[in-house]
Amino acid sequence: MTRGTEQPTDEDLVAAVLGGDRDRFGDLIDRYQGRLVNYLFRLLRNADDAHDLAQEVLVKVYQVLDRYDPQYKFSTWLFRVAQNAAIDQIRRRRLKVVSLRQEDEEGEGRDWDLPSPERGPYGELRNRERGGAIQEAIDGLPWEYRELILLRHFGELPYEEIARLKQMPLGTVKNKLFRGRQMLKEKLKDFLSD
Repeated sequence: MTRGTEQPTDEDLVAAVLGGDRDRFGDLIDRYQGRLVNYLFRLLRNADDAHDLAQEVLVKVYQVLDRYDPQYKFSTWLFRVAQNAAIDQIRRRRLKVVSLRQEDEEGEGRDWDLPSPERGPYGELRNRERGGAIQEAIDGLPWEYRELILLRHFGELPYEEIARLKQMPLGTVKNKLFRGRQMLKEKLKDFLSD
């Protein structure tokens, strides 16, 4: 691979957009839209709301891009904006706990399907059971641990970015994530021993 084919950094793309090449914002959208929707879905538990809010967040970020401070990672800033928007939406709805189960207009429920490496009906059933058990265990965590698990494993943020986002020392983030994972392991021990 030659040096000319290296991908520009987020900060390079932001600088290009601010320099007048507004089309480069599409590259940032391509990089983060999927992760952003996934993260927001885990917070809001509604796919349509997650997609809508992700679009709103991306539009807002585009509009205030000149306020971005390049001394911080772009992804940290983006996920902070998304987190604040999700919290505002949850407060407006006064949601406390939500699940991965969604209901349509007729009141019929459906579970969010997670991709499975296993084949066949048994593998799909087992995957749904695992996904449900894991989501239930995550939902049962105290918010401070649940939020860090979501940022790390569904938002795919590195520890350092989570520390900046949450304004916590790196060691505290790692400690809380370790503790959160231990709580999950304890909650899932009966399910995982099957």
